[in-house]
Amino acid sequence: MKAMVLAAGLGTRLRPLTYEITKPMVPVLDRPVMEHIVDLIDRHSFDGVIANLHYFPETIREYFGERISYRFEEQLLGTAGGVRACAEFFGDEPFLVISGDALTDIDLTAFAARHREAGGIATLAVKQVPDTREYGVVLHDRAGRITGFQEKPQPDEALSDLGNCGIYMFDPSIFDYFPDRPFVDWAKDVFPALLENDVPFHIHEVREYWNDVGSLGELRQGTFDALNGELRLEMEGSEVQPGVTVAGPSPLRQDTDVEGSMWIGHDVQIGTGVRLMGPIVLGDGARIGDGAQLRESIVFPGTEVAPESILIGAIAGHGGILQSLRRRTA
Repeated sequence: MKAMVLAAGLGTRLRPLTYEITKPMVPVLDRPVMEHIVDLIDRHSFDGVIANLHYFPETIREYFGERISYRFEEQLLGTAGGVRACAEFFGDEPFLVISGDALTDIDLTAFAARHREAGGIATLAVKQVPDTREYGVVLHDRAGRITGFQEKPQPDEALSDLGNCGIYMFDPSIFDYFPDRPFVDWAKDVFPALLENDVPFHIHEVREYWNDVGSLGELRQGTFDALNGELRLEMEGSEVQPGVTVAGPSPLRQDTDVEGSMWIGHDVQIGTGVRLMGPIVLGDGARIGDGAQLRESIVFPGTEVAPESILIGAIAGHGGILQSLRRRTA
């Protein structure tokens, strides 16, 4: 079984960050969010991975190299059109489609098993969500067969609290239900066609962690959830004191005031009299000036925090973030 990582989007809700870097390459702890996804796919022994590219395509291609395959979209083809353009890569077997900006530790092996057992043309990963106004929700019968959708309904109008995670298993025959035009959307074109033609497709309810990194606030929350162990991600480093993980030699000084959980990358420099109140993430090569005070903040790789600065609930970055990322792919 092969997999596709969706990596062509513009990431408008993460601007101004995504004026500088494509959304799948946004760092989460020690590596880009897309690398966490590719690592997850590898752990579940898929036969190959392809990604569609459009926005800052070379940054993804240069980072991952030959580890995955690529298809460039000169014009965006939509959430489903980009998948159809890779149909030859999937062959005759079922395949996985997953967003390159999802933070999740979903059990992909169990997901594939559910798809086989359900016997439908598609299986959608869904998860209970606290606020239906933020998600498309999925309706289903007792057997888990999908009967309809609601797009971001008000809570008092919602007929379901299961949000669509944007993680799918498909049989190749899914392409028979595409309209005859290049730009195709799952929610607006393909899924309605399945319902209209009474084609069975099903849900797989996710019990594991999932966050679509749809906003800067969700990026912060997802990063801190990984730091605190609610999201299981691979993370480089060793614990130098309770809750404090450092990837390289510890830059903590005798006078560094440390409180709470944090991850500190390689080659980080910390000045005198710095206060760090977790959760805190200091990316590779970050430089924290004398007397700076940080609380519940993320400092991206290579970013300098000026002396005496105070950061509270912040995401601090700089131009050239990608040049500061360490490459862990072979």
